[in-house]
Amino acid sequence: MDERTAGTSSGGGSRSGRNLPAAIAVGLGLATLVLGSLYSPIKELFLLVMVGAVAVGVLELIKAFAIRDIKVPAVPVVAGLVAMQAGAYWGGPLWLLATFAIFAVVLMVWRMFSDGTEGYVRDASASVLTLFYPAMLTSFAALLLKAHDGEHRVVIFIAVTVASDIGGYIAGVLFGRHQMTAISPKKTWEGFAGSLIACTAVGGWLVVWLLGGQIWQGALIGALGALLATVGDLVESMIKRDLGIKDLGTILPGHGGLMDRLDSLVMTLVPAWLLMTLFFP
Repeated sequence: MDERTAGTSSGGGSRSGRNLPAAIAVGLGLATLVLGSLYSPIKELFLLVMVGAVAVGVLELIKAFAIRDIKVPAVPVVAGLVAMQAGAYWGGPLWLLATFAIFAVVLMVWRMFSDGTEGYVRDASASVLTLFYPAMLTSFAALLLKAHDGEHRVVIFIAVTVASDIGGYIAGVLFGRHQMTAISPKKTWEGFAGSLIACTAVGGWLVVWLLGGQIWQGALIGALGALLATVGDLVESMIKRDLGIKDLGTILPGHGGLMDRLDSLVMTLVPAWLLMTLFFP
């Protein structure tokens, strides 16, 4: 999420140019859905929520690619997403890796017989990219969930990433002066500092409270989360700039598309899973 540092919008907006009431309402609704599914008697319900959200994000990305006449087939990518989530949860990391490799081959073969030779490398590359980002990377949420305390691990991962967005947004709006990169002009170093402080604090607190770990372990997870959430924002910004669009979707008022909310989560997930697996085997 970009930090907005100038301008006052109308119609319920803010200095950021976002519709804050709508954004807050949507955020609370998403939090209720996620927590309700995670702590329900059947925690696998969270997998359905995750698959549904990522599937929408995949379709947004495919639609955006089509603007530049890049053809990515939705059916095998979404099928790969479902298979990877199931493979990760019921089989583990090796099943996740094998399923990704199988569907990458499926996508290359699919394109081979669907639309001639021209543009094959472009379309096949974009298809495998979509299978990897976000479909394969978000499947690590299933690996987090399968642990005996998986609900808590997922909450920590999501809370740290959300803290990055909120901390960066507040610090960027209030103090943002120094541009971080031309890739995302309204992202500032002050905003990144806010992300880092918020993530470190939330990570340290939740790891101690929910997992009984050490505060430094949570702080490390939080600090790495702040860095990679920012990278995730920048990667999506690069995709949108290359395609010449502002948002990948409009399904979430005040937020944009689902991919505009998943970008930070996608990049944070694998390191969060790795560190929590190392710290709490």
